[in-house]
Amino acid sequence: MVSPAETPAGTAGSQTLDRGLRALEALADAERPMSISELADALGVHRSNAYRILRTLEEHRFVLRDDAGLIRLGPRLAALGRGAASTLHSAALPELTELANTVGMTAFVTVLDGTEVITLVSVEPRRSHATVAQRPGTRHPATAGAPGHAIEASLSPAERVAVFGEVPLSEGAEQCQIDGYALSHDEVIRGLTSIAVPLRLEGEPPAALAVVHIGVPDDLAELGLEMRRAAARIVRAAG
Repeated sequence: MVSPAETPAGTAGSQTLDRGLRALEALADAERPMSISELADALGVHRSNAYRILRTLEEHRFVLRDDAGLIRLGPRLAALGRGAASTLHSAALPELTELANTVGMTAFVTVLDGTEVITLVSVEPRRSHATVAQRPGTRHPATAGAPGHAIEASLSPAERVAVFGEVPLSEGAEQCQIDGYALSHDEVIRGLTSIAVPLRLEGEPPAALAVVHIGVPDDLAELGLEMRRAAARIVRAAG
C-alpha cells in the first residue's frame, strides 16, 4: 500500500477520495474489525480526519460500526464487487461450486490487478473434514503462489513485460506451461498448497482457477486435469 508520504498531495477533493479508498483497502486487508485509532494510523492521519472519512463511508453503507465502535466493510461493497469482471464471476460460480464439492477443497478464481492477484470469488466444499477459507478481496504479489504463476504462464510477451518487466519467465510459470497447472507450497501461507490453471476470457483481466489445500494432494495430475476441464467449461459458459 502506498504510504501517505508517497501519495501526491493533489487537490483537497482528490486527497479525500484517496484517503477514503485507502481506508477501504485497509479494512479489506485487516484480519478483524478496526478501531478508529487503528484506521487513523493505517492512513497516517489524525483521528479527527479518519472520523470524517469514516462518517462519509458509513453514510454510503460502505462500512459499518458495531456496538463497540469497531469498523468493518459493509454489504454495499458486495454489490459493487459483483460488477467487477461480472462475466467471469457469473460463469465461474457454478463451476467453482461443482469443483469444490468434487475435490473437497476450497475453489476460487483470482484476477490480475496490476502486479498483484486478487481473489474474485471463492467457494468452500459442503462436506470436508478440514477446509481453508479464501476470502474474496484477498491479494498477494503475482510473483508468489500458484495463481500468480498460472496467470504469468498465460500472458503474451507484451503482457508479461507490462506486469513483470524484462525478466525471464519464472520457474513456476515455466513449469505450469509444461504440466498444464501451477503448484505452490508455503509460498503465500505456511503449510498451505495451492494448485492453479490459467483462465482467460475475452474482455476480462487475466485470471486463474485455483484450489487451496492443507498439504500436497495425492494425485496432482488428475486434479490438474479436472481443473483444466472446469476452466474450459467456464470459458464456454462465458460465450
